[in-house]
Amino acid sequence: MQYKDGKYIGIGNGYGGSIEIQVEILENKINNITVINHNETKIISDPAFEHVIKNIIEKNTILVPNVSGCSMSSRGIREAVKNALIKAGAEKEELEVLILESENLEKINGKKKILNSVEKFDVVVVGGGGAGLSAAISAADNGAKVVLLEKMNNLGGNTLVSMGGVNIPENDEQKENEIIDSKESFYNDILQGGDQENYLDQVDILVQNALDTYRWLKEVVEVEFKPKKLIHFGGHKVPRASVFKGKYAIELISKLKTKALSLGVEIITGVDCKNLICDDNGRVVGVKAVIDEKEITFSGEYGVILATGGFSGNVEMRKKYNPKLDDRYKTTNVSGVTGHGHVMSQELGAKFIHMNYIQTFPISNPNTGELSHVGGSRFDGAILVNKDGKRFVEELDRRDVVSENILAQEGQVAYLIWSKEIEKIGNGTINHEAEVKRLMKDNLFGEFKTIEDGAKFFEIDKDILRNTLESYNNYVQNGKDEEFNRRGNLVSISEGPYYIQVVAPAVHHTMGGVRINDKNQVEKEDKTIIQGLYAAGEIVGGTHGTNRLGGNAITEVLVFGKRTGESIVSNK
Repeated sequence: MQYKDGKYIGIGNGYGGSIEIQVEILENKINNITVINHNETKIISDPAFEHVIKNIIEKNTILVPNVSGCSMSSRGIREAVKNALIKAGAEKEELEVLILESENLEKINGKKKILNSVEKFDVVVVGGGGAGLSAAISAADNGAKVVLLEKMNNLGGNTLVSMGGVNIPENDEQKENEIIDSKESFYNDILQGGDQENYLDQVDILVQNALDTYRWLKEVVEVEFKPKKLIHFGGHKVPRASVFKGKYAIELISKLKTKALSLGVEIITGVDCKNLICDDNGRVVGVKAVIDEKEITFSGEYGVILATGGFSGNVEMRKKYNPKLDDRYKTTNVSGVTGHGHVMSQELGAKFIHMNYIQTFPISNPNTGELSHVGGSRFDGAILVNKDGKRFVEELDRRDVVSENILAQEGQVAYLIWSKEIEKIGNGTINHEAEVKRLMKDNLFGEFKTIEDGAKFFEIDKDILRNTLESYNNYVQNGKDEEFNRRGNLVSISEGPYYIQVVAPAVHHTMGGVRINDKNQVEKEDKTIIQGLYAAGEIVGGTHGTNRLGGNAITEVLVFGKRTGESIVSNK
């Protein structure tokens, strides 16, 4: 393939929108590739930019594979290079063939280090989300030699793509906003949200350690938060979720990773953990894993911490415990969350609790299940209506209540509506521009000059919708929602532009999992512990009861992750 020397710019479409790349051709070869601009999710997309670009330059072709876990970013990079090469004189048809053929190549897993058949550590952590990273940091900080194994090629898990809010009673942002809160109020909200079926010992640990863990994040891990910014998640009496700087929880995962590496934690991604290893006394002493088709044993003298998340992405496991949540339901979860930690611990006789309690997130993409961040306008004041243009639920009610009410509407969808007054609070359409574009492409979102224009586009009864907004704006003026007694600040929806988004529930969180004691050791049915096995995060059941309140997952993974790392070292 012949190229003309020079520098050429090409644009491709990634997950987050356009990827703009400059390709330098020298002596008929791809000499260098420079990324000019992109809006891909940091951390998740990093392996694609590292490995795809490197391979294209080394092989002098776009016939290179995707990176596992960030295929859309990989495709966007190849497409951008392809379009630059067309400008350099390459045949478009030939490049299109290479683009298609590249999809058949085995995905890159991104590993670099050559590993021995047996790798020895004090602590083995399985799972690279918020819980795993917190556990690894605290174990290393207490003198342990730690390895963290992650199935995907990027760290973060579901923590990374969360809404970036962590519930902390009496946090700094509450004080800045003069909001009165207490541990007791937080405790009571959790119990009420979980229908009093929560395991009280775990709720007490969560509540009592939340503020100290928040201080640890700020002072030790150096995580930054948005000044004065709070999210009032459904089911909470007051806004108590501090918000990480930037988008999603990228700030949190980035700083946790940096801290872990600074303490000598060895982080290995793309690891398929097969099963736990026990010694002759039944004590867990390691993990058997496969990397690049090579079997490797990671031994942990102190034991193993499972931080593998829930099982929302495992349809068969979901159906086992809740038959109605079959493959018709999408999930908000990242692809690696499939309950593998549950399977490994089950093989050792672990006790499981609350497995039938599976939560849906009400404001998701009806086509893909993607958790909607632009839909966070609900917390700023947006309302939900059905096809008839009527409200049908309190928007800040518990997630399960809102989800069930949406599923009871025509088409099993609802319409989230807000206007200029609410938009300027969170600037959601600007901050989540890439998501808005994806939604608009599928006719799931629209911005309209008048509410009548929006009603016509989505075939909502315009007269009833107009009356609904008039009534709601009267409630706002009077300071009380007389129809559903909505919590939080009431904000009018009366000034264009108007925004309408089609939403539906998707499987989001599994409240059930292994039973642990107060040291995060995994228990058996007879309440004895599985020596050497610890767990933290969503793999643990009991904390949330029947239903988890928004913002509590991040609090849980941090509090229990940090605590588990400390426990495994002190119990060695």
